[in-house]
Amino acid sequence: MSKIEVNTIEPQCGTTVTLGASGDTITIPSGATITNNGTQTGFGRTGTVDWDTSSIKTATFSAVSGNGYFCNTSGGAFTVNLPAGAAGAIVSVVDYTNTFQTYGLTITPNGSEKIGGVAANATLTTEGQSVTFVYVDATEGWKNVQDSTSNAIGATFISATGGNSTATCGNFKIHTFTGPGTFCVASLSNVAANNEISYTVIAGGGGGGSSSPTHTASGGGGAGGYREKKSSVDTYTASPKAGGSTMTITAAPFPVSVGGGGAGGASGFNKGANGSNSVFNSITSTGGGGGATYNTPPANPGGSGGGGGSFPHPSNPNVAGNGNTPPVSPSQGENGGSGAAVPQSSNVAGGGGGGAGGAGCNAGSGCGGDGGNGTATSITGSPVTRGGGGGGAGTSVGAAGPGGGGAGKGLAEGQTGNAGTANTGGGGGGVAAPTGCGTGSAGGAGGSGIVVIRYRFQ
Repeated sequence: MSKIEVNTIEPQCGTTVTLGASGDTITIPSGATITNNGTQTGFGRTGTVDWDTSSIKTATFSAVSGNGYFCNTSGGAFTVNLPAGAAGAIVSVVDYTNTFQTYGLTITPNGSEKIGGVAANATLTTEGQSVTFVYVDATEGWKNVQDSTSNAIGATFISATGGNSTATCGNFKIHTFTGPGTFCVASLSNVAANNEISYTVIAGGGGGGSSSPTHTASGGGGAGGYREKKSSVDTYTASPKAGGSTMTITAAPFPVSVGGGGAGGASGFNKGANGSNSVFNSITSTGGGGGATYNTPPANPGGSGGGGGSFPHPSNPNVAGNGNTPPVSPSQGENGGSGAAVPQSSNVAGGGGGGAGGAGCNAGSGCGGDGGNGTATSITGSPVTRGGGGGGAGTSVGAAGPGGGGAGKGLAEGQTGNAGTANTGGGGGGVAAPTGCGTGSAGGAGGSGIVVIRYRFQ
């Protein structure tokens, strides 16, 4: 091996000196010192460390200046022994498993040297902490020049199955249940706010009342209870029902029940049946109240109340059903409208069923009350109105409440009232029949409910 001994190397021409050729290895012996007098660049340490990724530390060890170490204390606390102090020496450590808060990492100076001016150990006890120490002098010893406790990590999100889960809206996934099922949460987000979910839970609507063949008119069914909540990280436009506490989900299966609509009253003197409840987790929306007819006062209470019935005599009660029964806040629905009790047989009329967004209208002389308004939400990505009340019957009929209610039907024998729309929780329409020897008419059935669940998935 050839050997050249010189004190200075200068270029023969120009200002560049080249050591070796591309691909060569230039070796500087252990213990040699490279001095940077402040005018040259590319030599010496610039305040960073070389991170040792080949050996994750899990037990007490002695650090080497210039190195950074990933320290895993998940199995228990241990100690890092700092090297002997020399001006400019540098050591970094980081919480590899985010467990310093449970098992601390102790930093021990060499002999009587100091850390931050104190001749004592330092212990790191903050989750995700990373610290860089630089040795300055004998007065202060090792100084902490960089301390991060932000613990910046990549966000994960909820992963779940159940219902129809093919729809997405931006960063949010939507699960729609139109029948019974299970919302099964497989994993959660590592960001607490992203474990909040949005939901709309709507029960089945109530059925409209029937009519007998003796010139009677019935009220419309009340809409199914309507309950909604928007998570704090979601951006869609929710209905006015979206109040109350947020819901934070856990990794578990959650059964979902979707209420069916109540049957319309069979021809004769029969109220409509109440709709069935819809249930998700701790949220229960109550089925809508059935509409009333003659001899069946009052109309049924429910998520929204049924409309009152009518008969041609002022002394016959025509009381509507109450909504928001049982009471929750915000209200899950509104009251039905009263029927009309008038002496003229041609002017009988039933009240409109209550809606999620408004009360059913009272009947007038011969005029069935309109069903109460539903309410709109964009939880599925675009505005959809649900929870309309059923219209009351009469010589002129009450309109369907916007949001899936069924309209009332006028004077006729043997008919069936208009049904509420499926998966809206709309109330069924009432019916009216003229005086005669027919069979009367059956009320319209309520519409089934729906459950929609929405959460951030990416």
